[in-house]
Amino acid sequence: MRASGFSVLSFVLVALAHVASAKAGETIVVKITDLAFVPAEVSARVGDTIEWVNVDFIDHTATASNGAWDLALPAGSRGRLVVKQAGVLGYFCRVHPNMTGTLNVNEK
Repeated sequence: MRASGFSVLSFVLVALAHVASAKAGETIVVKITDLAFVPAEVSARVGDTIEWVNVDFIDHTATASNGAWDLALPAGSRGRLVVKQAGVLGYFCRVHPNMTGTLNVNEK
């Protein structure tokens, strides 16, 4: 009986670890360099985090085309966004509108 109790406990702990990792999501890094988002198109899932890293020497933004979010990204900084709904969303830099990117977000 003791062995089966251990097996049940192990199963519960593994299941809880899986649920916790599923909720946490992944972090997807978009580098800002040479006046461009690299990569320009990323795929993510609801709950993932998009992290923009500005390695340029000038300030940028990551601004949703629909106005849902607007991250200021001074030179040398990082900004994060947790994606909360599925869909395809374009974004751009308000300072340099020719800089564009696309987020393709799928359900979990």
